Parts: sequence; structure tokens; C-alpha cells
Amino acid sequence: MWYVYILECNDATLYTGVTTDITRRLVEHNTSTKGAKYTRSRRPVKIVYSCSLPTRSEAQKQEYLLRKKSKEEKTRIIMTRNGSD
Repeated sequence: MWYVYILECNDATLYTGVTTDITRRLVEHNTSTKGAKYTRSRRPVKIVYSCSLPTRSEAQKQEYLLRKKSKEEKTRIIMTRNGSD
């Protein structure tokens, strides 16, 4: 199983990524040099959205579509997914 996720960084920016282990990846983003360079200076980060997909290809396609969206569009997706819309 592959996961697409959106992190909210300490500076309120959003970061989108893919992984096979969302818990491990969150720890990496918050504590190690394996986290993305973008998030290293914006710690702590938290997961605000995730969805699972069966293949890496599908996850990367979804990630690409999310990355193209504006912050406002991503925020609407997050709010809808979390039942706040």
C-alpha cells in the first residue's frame, strides 16, 4: 500500500509527499536528515491529510495532482476529508 500525504509545517506551509510507511515518514520529517530538505527548517510538522492507494504509480499521480493545487484548494481538501466542511 502507498500513501499520499500533506504535512502542515510549523510556518503554516503545506508539503506533499508519498510513502509506504506514513508513521516512519513523519518521524523522518521531524527528526532525521532523511526528511525532505524543505521540512527540515520548518519543524515540527504534522500530517493533516493522507490517502492510501494500491500502487506507487497511482500514488505519484495523485501527489502530482495535489502539488499543482493552490494552498486554498489543498486546505479545502483537508477540511473536507476531516469532516469540517
